[in-house]
Amino acid sequence: MWAHNESAPLNFTLPPNFGKRPTDLVLSVILVLMLLTVMLSLGCTMEFSKIKAHFWKPKGLAIALVAQYGIMPLTAFALGKVFRLTNVEALAILVCGCSPGGNLSNIFSLAMKGDMNLSIVMTTCSTFFALGMMPLLLYVYSRGIYEGDLKDKVPYGGIMISLILVLIPCTIGIVLKSKRPQYVPYLIKGGTITVVLCSVAITVLSAINVGKSIMFVMTPHLLATSSLMPFIGFLLGYILSFLFRLNGRCRRTVSMETGCQNVQLCSTILNVTFPPEVIGPLFFFPLLYMIFQLVEGLLIIAIFRCYEKIKLQKGEY
Repeated sequence: MWAHNESAPLNFTLPPNFGKRPTDLVLSVILVLMLLTVMLSLGCTMEFSKIKAHFWKPKGLAIALVAQYGIMPLTAFALGKVFRLTNVEALAILVCGCSPGGNLSNIFSLAMKGDMNLSIVMTTCSTFFALGMMPLLLYVYSRGIYEGDLKDKVPYGGIMISLILVLIPCTIGIVLKSKRPQYVPYLIKGGTITVVLCSVAITVLSAINVGKSIMFVMTPHLLATSSLMPFIGFLLGYILSFLFRLNGRCRRTVSMETGCQNVQLCSTILNVTFPPEVIGPLFFFPLLYMIFQLVEGLLIIAIFRCYEKIKLQKGEY
């Protein structure tokens, strides 16, 4: 099965009934509720005409897809080589790198005053292209790491569900903005409150569900890898869009999209591909990656906001 006889620690065990406990079910429901709320609120910031413009002039979209499926898989593969990770570790990181953009990028783009129409189009298209790109990339990059047929483990059902959870609430939001604009401020305000409450609940439930188990993946090389991946994605996404002369809003949008991966799909692949005794604590690597992309994204947003404030003050004086 493996190219080398390298496996996770055999003394690792998942929490009892992991994934089937009441708290796991509640967490899943809250995550879906938050995603629907976020996409509905973001849909209220979009316009059909501007979305259409991105498809008619797809320069920004094309650059974003190249960044997503060119930069991130190569980055994951290279980091596995640089840090001399075991086959299991390298594969877990590679699966994250080959995943499409996550919905967190849409929230980050909004906070960075990016192009929300481009952001949603990018997330939707990268998720749609994942139906073909994920099996191809996993086949290409996993050779020599994993001898099984990993491309058959791509969760096509999960990808389609992700598309539905993005498209339907966004479309409703766009229609409401067009037909009933008086309700939009209330929806956005209500969405913000819901997201804050859901985020608190998710943090508490995640801590309860995972407990101390995540500590098993907090080794120096995995911490370094999971922290560098989103940072490299944010940085190279911005540089690539700068080289192709996209405007500032689009650069920030492409940057956020590139650095944020759909960790839910990554977790699904690891879960259906390997039994716990094989994948071991690396089952929690996507959660560790999500933590770093969240922290680094918020740090970038804080720096951007401070820069804007300083620039505004200089302009006033």
